[in-house]
Amino acid sequence: MYQYTDTDQTLVDERVAQFRRQTEQFLKGELSEDHYRALRLRNGVYIQTHAPLLRVAGPYGLLNSKQVRKLAHIARFYDKNYCHFTTRQNIQFNWPKLEKIPDILAELASVQMHSIQTSGNCMRNTTTDHLAGVCVDEIEDPRPYCEIIRQWTTLHPEFDYLPRKFKIAVSGALHDRAATQFHDIGLHLVKNAEGEVGFKVIVGGGLGRTPIIGQVIKPYLEKKHLLSYLEAILRIYNLYGRRDNKYKARIKILVKESSLAKFSALVDKEWSQLKDNNELSAERVTAMCAQFSAPAYNDQALEDQSFAQHQAADQAFATWVKHNTANHKVSGYRAAFISLKAPDSPPGDMTDDQLDAVADLADAYSFGEIRVTHRQNLILADIKQADLYPLWQKLAELKLATPNIGTATDMICCPGLDFCSLANAGSIGIAKEINEALDDMDYIHDIGDLKINMSGCMNGCAHQSVGHIGILGVDKKGTEWYQLTLGGSSENNAAIGERLGPAVAKDQITQAIVTILDVYIKQRLEEETFLDMVSRVGITPFKEQVYATH
Repeated sequence: MYQYTDTDQTLVDERVAQFRRQTEQFLKGELSEDHYRALRLRNGVYIQTHAPLLRVAGPYGLLNSKQVRKLAHIARFYDKNYCHFTTRQNIQFNWPKLEKIPDILAELASVQMHSIQTSGNCMRNTTTDHLAGVCVDEIEDPRPYCEIIRQWTTLHPEFDYLPRKFKIAVSGALHDRAATQFHDIGLHLVKNAEGEVGFKVIVGGGLGRTPIIGQVIKPYLEKKHLLSYLEAILRIYNLYGRRDNKYKARIKILVKESSLAKFSALVDKEWSQLKDNNELSAERVTAMCAQFSAPAYNDQALEDQSFAQHQAADQAFATWVKHNTANHKVSGYRAAFISLKAPDSPPGDMTDDQLDAVADLADAYSFGEIRVTHRQNLILADIKQADLYPLWQKLAELKLATPNIGTATDMICCPGLDFCSLANAGSIGIAKEINEALDDMDYIHDIGDLKINMSGCMNGCAHQSVGHIGILGVDKKGTEWYQLTLGGSSENNAAIGERLGPAVAKDQITQAIVTILDVYIKQRLEEETFLDMVSRVGITPFKEQVYATH
């Protein structure tokens, strides 16, 4: 895990001091709201319905136990005893007092954390595969490159005020678990014909009001040109991106309206002036890779037979292993998901006590490391198989072992009207209703791989456009309604969901979801996934049944 240098720490400490002065000036009336707004957004502070919201950066989803304990401390002393994990692998506090936020930032800085550029029209937190470094289908660990990009983007003076926010995702595996095709720039580590590893570059993807699948702008880019090529793309976007209309200001609109060919030509012309003077050296890459060296795995881990014995003797444990663990590149180890989707808990929320307990579990079982996933769960990535049973028992006591990863109740859900001032409809309450309607875990497991994403407004923070089932809250004359889409995916087979039909009333949305799942169960082929069935038959069978009863 990357460790701050003195330069890193000084930068973050000075930013805390700067924002403290700015906040004090605002509270004294010495800074106007308009002036202060840009400053607070650059430090991750939003003003929501009930209180400020502070968004904390989780660099490529990687945290250590000390940092998680600090999050627990902040939740306990500055918030209402919980925090929220987001789809960008960040952390949010929903109830801090504005005058206390500089103190929170100082606490974060003490454990190498910050909130710089987690909001505003700048380059945001770089994200990656939550199984990076341990997955069996990996070409190369993408995290060193994420850190190189993080350092390059942090307070980059040329790109501090872009037309709109800008997001980069990196994947190093054959299976895209980082939604790279729906980012402003997506990077895939790939091999060329000679077996050399470089980057496939995707540009112009995005979600929100206008979901667009990104396009490949460069099939293979040498590693040494990574930063210069990214800079060329950013320069062209900064020059030509629209600033007159925030809904058309993202790079996805620029690429779509200008055409990929024209955009690519502009980038290549700019790049030709940059690439020879801004090469990423092999020495820097090697030094960064050393920051992400493998932990001290136990060579004898596979020899322990207790894992198989516990699976055979305890069906509940075997079910959890099947749904909440993943294969590991090292024999005798598995990655264990911590489900933040218990039926009676808001998706993605964690209490201070749970945070402290998970930090202890990470120290005991997973080399002190915790990861944030893109579906608002956590992962302990390096668990010996022999340790899975006691880990499961402790997670169950904490209500963090619901065996539902990748199932219908593993919903992505934004805060909706409960917190967000932009929302048109509630989300958390609907998620609870759906969970209650689907409370039979055997039924959930029979449905299999199913991703439900629900957003309370068109901004689409919960990525409803790429859910297998997408739910979007809309306002109709002051009442809450919900539009449904089917067939979306953010993985290799990227797709934008197709709208099912007219919006459904709030008191009917849960039954509509149940009806959709019932159609799937009755009409699927043997072992056919929900996404495969939608691809085969389209949305008509689902539409007929949903609107026959509404």
